[in-house]
This record gives sequence, C-alpha cells and structure tokens, in this order.
Amino acid sequence: MTGAEDHQPHSDEARGVLDPEVTSEFAIPAGLDVSRAGGEPETTSEFAVPNGLDVPPTARASAGEQEGSAFTAPSVYSAGQAPPVFTPPGRLPAISLTKDAPWQDRMRTILRMPVAERPAPEAVHKPDETGPAVPRVLDLTLRIGELLLAGGEGAEDVEAAMFAVCRSYGLDRCEPTVTFTLLSISHQPSLVDDPVTASRTVRRRATDYTRLAAVFRLVDDLSDPASHLSLEEAYRRLAEIRRNRHPYPTWVLTLASGLLAGAASLLVGGDVLVFFAAAVGAMLGDRLAWWCAGRGLPEFYQFVVAAMPPAAMGVALTVAHIDVRASAVITGGLFALLPGRALVAGVQDGLTGFYITAAARLLEVMYLFVGIVVGVLVVLYFGVQLGASLNPDAALLFAERPGLQIGASMLLSLTFAVLLQQERSTVLAVTLNGGVAWSVYGAMHYAGGLSPVASTAVAAGLVGLFGQLLSRYRYASALPYTTAAIGPLLPGSATYFGVLSIAQNEVNAGLSSLTKAAALAMAIAIGVNLGAEISRLALRVPGGSAGGRRAAKRTRGF
Repeated sequence: MTGAEDHQPHSDEARGVLDPEVTSEFAIPAGLDVSRAGGEPETTSEFAVPNGLDVPPTARASAGEQEGSAFTAPSVYSAGQAPPVFTPPGRLPAISLTKDAPWQDRMRTILRMPVAERPAPEAVHKPDETGPAVPRVLDLTLRIGELLLAGGEGAEDVEAAMFAVCRSYGLDRCEPTVTFTLLSISHQPSLVDDPVTASRTVRRRATDYTRLAAVFRLVDDLSDPASHLSLEEAYRRLAEIRRNRHPYPTWVLTLASGLLAGAASLLVGGDVLVFFAAAVGAMLGDRLAWWCAGRGLPEFYQFVVAAMPPAAMGVALTVAHIDVRASAVITGGLFALLPGRALVAGVQDGLTGFYITAAARLLEVMYLFVGIVVGVLVVLYFGVQLGASLNPDAALLFAERPGLQIGASMLLSLTFAVLLQQERSTVLAVTLNGGVAWSVYGAMHYAGGLSPVASTAVAAGLVGLFGQLLSRYRYASALPYTTAAIGPLLPGSATYFGVLSIAQNEVNAGLSSLTKAAALAMAIAIGVNLGAEISRLALRVPGGSAGGRRAAKRTRGF
C-alpha cells in the first residue's frame, strides 16, 4: 500500500466529502458536521427561496421544479394576485383594431406604446392553413416600406405601414426601423426564440403619388379582417403596382413644368410676356435635367443645369432692353425647382422623433438648394458682367390683382400635382387647397399687414389641416392633398433676390434674403405638420381609454 493510500480516510462520511483527491475550494472541510436538507444541491441559485422563509403552497411553481428558467415567473409570484405596482397608473390601454379608424392612426398609436403594453393582434385570418411564413412576410413588409419611403412618405407613416402588414399576418412581436436609405424589421416569436431580422436598402427615389396611393390601398386591404388577402395575392398586387407606368407621359410633365413657372411669374407680378418667357425657360431647364439624368449625373448637377435656362431667359430680356420684369421670369423658374416636398418630409420626421432621417432629408434639401443657387448665380454673374441692369431692390407687385393671383395659385397647384404624378381624382381637391392657402396668405400679409413668416405658417397650417381631413376621409396618404398645395407659398422671390445680391457683391444683403427664404421654408414645413396634428387632436383616436394619444417623442429631455 502506498503513502497516499495510508492517508486515505476510511469512514464513509468522510469519503463523501473529500473524494476525489483534488477537492473544490467550496467543499465541506473534514470534521465539519453539516446537516443536509432533503437532497438539495449544494450549489443553489441566487433566486432560490432562503431557508426559514414560509412560502404559501399556492404560490409555488405548478410544475414543482426547484430550479426554473430565467424566462419563467418567480415561484413567489401569482398572476391571479399580482401586486398593484405591476399595473400602469392609467391602466392597460384598450386599443380597437377594427376598421373604425384609419390604419395609420391605429398602427401609430400602437407603435407609440411600450412593447410590454401593446395588445396582441387578433387571430390570423389569412387563408394559409400552415400559417404565415415569417421570412416571406418580412420580405413583403420591407418591399412595401421601400415603395412608401422612396415615394416621399414620412418615416413614422412608413413604420406604421410596416407594422400593419406584420400584424395582419399575426406577427405581433415586430420592431420596424426606418432611416433615410435603410429599412429593417425584426421579429421574435417569444423571449426564448431566436429573432429573425431582415433589411432592405432604398437606392432609388421616384416621385409618383399614384403608386403611393396604390400602396396605401394595399396596406388598407391587408389591415381589413374582411379582405382575406393571402401572401401570394399581396405579392401579385405589389408586383402590379411596381410595373404600372406613370399616369402622365414625359411631354405632359415638361408642359406642366412650364405652366407652373408661368403661373408663378403671374403670382409675383408678371404679365403675359413674362408668363411665356418663364414657361419657355422652365421647359428648357426640365429637358436639360432629363438629359443629365439619362447620362447618370448626380441630382445636384441636374438642379444646377435646370436652374440656368430660366435665369438666362431673364438676363437675355434685360440685355435686349425689353420692358419686362426679369425678376418675375427668374422667380417663376425657381418655383418649379424648389424642393418643397423633401423639406416638409424632413421637418415632419424631426418633429416626430426620427432625427437621423430628418437630418438626412434636410441635408438633401440643402444640397439641392445650393445647386439651384449655384446655377442661378453663374448666369446672373455673367449677366452683370454683360451690363444687365438687374435691381435687387425691385418691388414685385403682389396685392394689385388678387383675382388673377388666386387663379395663378390654383394653376400652380394643379401643375405641381401633375409633376408629382398624382391620381386625377385628387387633382381638383389639391388645386382648391392651394387657392385657399394663397387667399389666406394674401389676406393676412397684404390686407392685415402681418409678417410674411407668420402668414405663411398659418396658410400652411390650413393646408395640413385640410389635407389630413381629406386623407382620413379617403383612407389614403395626406401627401397628395398637401404637397402641391404649398406650391404658391414657396419662397421663390426671396431666393432670387438673395442670389442676385450675392452676384452684385452685396453679400450681407444676399445672406439676409436667403435667411428669409429659409425662414419661410421652415414656416411652411412646421405649419403643414402642425395642421395635421391639430386635425388628429380634433378627431377620435384609437385607445381613448388610455388617456389620449401618446406623444410622438420617445424621450422627454430629463
């Protein structure tokens, strides 16, 4: 027998403690008498019930397991007798998911709720017997979100549409994420299952409000329990939407661009000759922009090229000593180029808490605006060198012809709607909305003597209010009813005079005028968003029992 065997303990109790030779530092030392309680393992969980604590039998786990999962309820917690602290102060909101309100409001209300308080969707009503295929549902959701984001829809509305599609197929634990160029969505069936995440990049953006309205109708049908759209049917309708051609051919768009510029020139005091000069310059700029786009030039250079012909037309008329308002010709051409749609969408994203997307949209607006300024500035610089007498202090006539200007504003909104590829059924409504906007602006600014920024904000607020009401009435997007209606309010004249002052080496006056243009643009965007929010406050919102509509911001700043 070896020396190790001589020192080996012979008692059974000691053998159970010190066997094997190399013992753990947590082992019970020899000679220490420790009572064992019913075979409980030595290494216990930190969540185990301490010895001596009396726990009622009804509060123990139903399965009788002594060690549970991290995702199971604690053994001392009873769902039937939950403490009051686990209930929110305002009670769990009761959200009505029936078709008694537009799906935008229903989904937006749920998205603004914490995940733990979101109600479960109804039973899946799709005809697929085997249930929805999660990857295919997520792919359909991303493709729908791509069309909406590429069409200029706000980030919050895109998230609401993606969430509505997922819930229509029974995928309630979904989290959509929208940025300027990337869409992603994640679905986790339960806390113990692996999540499924898919993403899609938005590489091309095309302005087609007819396609946007068709996508909204598809989402509305998917959200309707009575529609019973299968995945295959939804894919088929989505493919038809993508294949459909634009409602207006290219020559109609070019003609609309010219009429828009002519109407804008009448709006700022031009006559018949100015109307035709502005129209010809805008149509030349539009065709040059199409030519550059066909050769793959970035959009910045397209705006630079498109801004040159209207400015050249005004300079040419001045050099030829023709008695016309060259400022009205150039201003009319600028109206057809100012990116009002992207500006409104960017400010709306910022006001609803999507700051990354808002920053990207506003940066895009800044690039396009700089492109317009560069194009006009180059032409005006050469015009000044050629001796063109362009006066930046020239006063444009606004209040002398109110009837003509209201008609011009309505024509401007109508042609703007054609450029946005709107459905013909929405053109009349947005044309009237644009006429009302200009009437309110003229009454407040010229008759009432209010500042142009305040007058613009109020007029844009009415545009947003009427646009939101019309969209709720037709269960459609609000963009076709608001974007074209803000056309008469765009700061074309302030932009022109700012660029002209810079071309004549009056930098301070030019920067002041461009700052005024930026203030007017922000007033338009904020007014449209505020009008839309006021319309939602005045109308019934799902989840009223939860204490009203939840705020759009995710944080409160403290």
